[in-house]
This record gives sequence, C-alpha cells and structure tokens, in this order.
Amino acid sequence: MAILRPFSGWRPLPEFVAEVASKPYDVLSSEEARKEAEGHPLSFLHVGKPEIDLDPSVNIYDEQVYEKARKNLQRFLTTGIFRKDPEPYLYIYSQTMNNHTQYGIVGCVSVQEYLEDKIKKHELTRKDKEDDRTKHILYTNAHTGPIFLTYRAISSIDEIVAKIIEQKPVYDFVASDGVIHKFWVIFNKSDIDKLVKIFSGIPVLYVADGHHRSASAVRVAQEMMKKNPNHTGNEEYNYFLAVIFPHNQLKILDYNRVVKNLNGKTTEEFLREVGKNFEIESIPRKAKPRAKGEFSMYLDGRWYYLRALPHIKIGDDLIAKLDVSILQNYLLQPVLAINDPRTDKNIDFVGGIRGLEELERRVNSGEMAVAFALYPTSIDELMAIADAGKIMPPKSTWFEPKLRDGLVIHLLE
Repeated sequence: MAILRPFSGWRPLPEFVAEVASKPYDVLSSEEARKEAEGHPLSFLHVGKPEIDLDPSVNIYDEQVYEKARKNLQRFLTTGIFRKDPEPYLYIYSQTMNNHTQYGIVGCVSVQEYLEDKIKKHELTRKDKEDDRTKHILYTNAHTGPIFLTYRAISSIDEIVAKIIEQKPVYDFVASDGVIHKFWVIFNKSDIDKLVKIFSGIPVLYVADGHHRSASAVRVAQEMMKKNPNHTGNEEYNYFLAVIFPHNQLKILDYNRVVKNLNGKTTEEFLREVGKNFEIESIPRKAKPRAKGEFSMYLDGRWYYLRALPHIKIGDDLIAKLDVSILQNYLLQPVLAINDPRTDKNIDFVGGIRGLEELERRVNSGEMAVAFALYPTSIDELMAIADAGKIMPPKSTWFEPKLRDGLVIHLLE
C-alpha cells in the first residue's frame, strides 16, 4: 500500500508566491543562486541555499549556513509572508512547459514505507549531500522542498484531479524560465478521503527526483524517533513532503556528458579507437540522437552520430542495455579511461534542459575536449530497474520541469 497523508501546510500568501517560489537547491551552484536571488529578498533560495546570505568564503557545509536557513525560514513564517492552513489538506500542483502539463498530488508519504522499499529508489546517494540536507531539516524543523515521486497511472485518480482543477487555483504564475505553475488546495474532505483510499491500493511509489532529500528525511525521522520516549509513529517527522505524479505524464530529458581530455590521444587516434565499437557518421550540424542506441558526439567543431557496431551484444540486462551504460562500457571506460563516472574528475554532466548549445560552448571554450549527447532514459526503464532492486548508473535521468520550492512546506512540529 502507499500511505498518502494530508497535512496542514505552510504556504505563501498569493500576492507573494511568484516572488517566493524558487528552483530547488540542487540545480543551482551557490554563485548561480546568489545571482538569481539578488534583489529578491522573498526568494525561497534564502532558505534552500542560505549560504547566499553569507560571505562566499564560508564553507557551504558550515554550521552558520544551517543556522541562517533556520533564521530565514522563521522570518518567512513570522512576518506574514506565509500562513498555515487551518487543517490537514492535500494539494494539486501543475506545471506547464512547452505545451506539456503534468499534475501531481501534494501530500506526505511514509518514512516506514521508504524503509520497507515500498518507495523505490534507483540512485545511490552521496554521504556529504545526505549530511547536508539532514542538517538542513534538523535546523529548520521542516521539509522545505518536496520529493518528486511517481506511480503507475490510475484513471480514478485522474478523474478526481480533473474535477478539482476545474476550480480556480490558489496560485497561478509564470516563473522566470517560462514554466507555468498552478496550485490547488483540496478542501473537500470527501475528495481527500477518496485519494487516500485509492493510494492505499497502490503497491509502490518511485522516487523520480530527490534521492538525497528523501534519504535525509528518513535519517531525521530515525534521529527524532530515538530522542522521543513517547514515540507513537503518528508524529509529523514520520512523514515527508512529496509531489506524486502519474508516470505517463512525466518527461525525462537527456543527461549528457562532457570530457576534459582525450586520455593522451590525438583526435585521429581517438576517432580510430571509438570506431572499434561504434559506427561514426559525420553530420553537418548539431543534432540530438534520434532513437535509443544512438549518440551524438561533438569534437573539434564537428558533430557526429555514433551507433554501436553489431559485434557489441548488449543482451537483456536492465542496466547494461541503458544508453548511459553502453556509452560508459564501450567508449568512456576503454577509450578515455573513465572507470568511475561518479568520482572521476575528467567527466562532467550537463542536463538536457541546457541544450546542445551548452555542449558546444564547453568544448569550444577549451574547458572540455569532447561532448556526448544521449537519448533520454524512459520512465518505464526507471521503474523496471527500481522494481528489480537495481541501481541506475550516475546521472541517468534529468526530469523537467523541476518542482519549485516554497509553494508549501511541512513543519515537523
């Protein structure tokens, strides 16, 4: 079963929401966040990335940073920018980007179900990032940004959502990146109860985006549980904030690779090595891969298509047949000596939202030597791998649009 729990959210007043709502903490560097929040004192980046309010010399993991997050959140909650809903509700959050709209249910999900793998993961987490968000939650006593979950679509949920979105949303604004965000409060208890009941029949949920936030929320719950002699299991810390979308509405973009050097090879030597495993086709202009199993490569001002040669037998292994695995196993590792893309300093990753132009820019600048554009991983591949208890290679999926922080927060009081 999937436990879906209504909660009394803290939300910005409608007149402030467009200024408050911010990109999630993990899609911006500290420098980018400083620029984005400059002149915007209500931006929720002051909570999500509070180092922007401190001297740049302060380490982003310093205790001062988390204390600043606590103070900034308190400022939002005590100065009339936010208000608390009078009783537990569920919410609907929609995003529209390039004529594509997705509708998610906003509520809390169960820490215990996460531990029981009823909320399935497909990525490993890094300890430093987990530690960071764990401290952030402990200092603020809040889940300030939602985890992005998905489930196999069910028509009965779609029908309830379709009825509710006929009403006027409480928030309706266009963000600086052109994405339209709308938000509804589900006031009707009958609708809330129906959704809770339907979700109770869903066997599993999947983490689409937010592995570090969810792992950190669980760590906080375990810590608070140990410190509470009267723990009942019903406390707010036993649940964490999520937006849950049907799988058939989600869009996964490509997650591309750029590499700093050619492992001591000349361009000719590199192409000759690549040609041992891939058919190389020169193309006149930049272009994304047209299908699974094809890659685009940018090298020395020219674009190429790459396709695995017939002697490469991929088989049916869920991980091995991913495009990210094919590129890693038959090019990045044998030709460029990138053995562990998670830790190797010779490789970097570029979300598809930045376009092929970003790949060209980084190579043309001399920062990188070669770039690879991949065909997007599918949501069906993600769910199949999670169902099998396997872990995807790093940087396999890039979801867009990103959820905005600050539309609703969940206090652990």
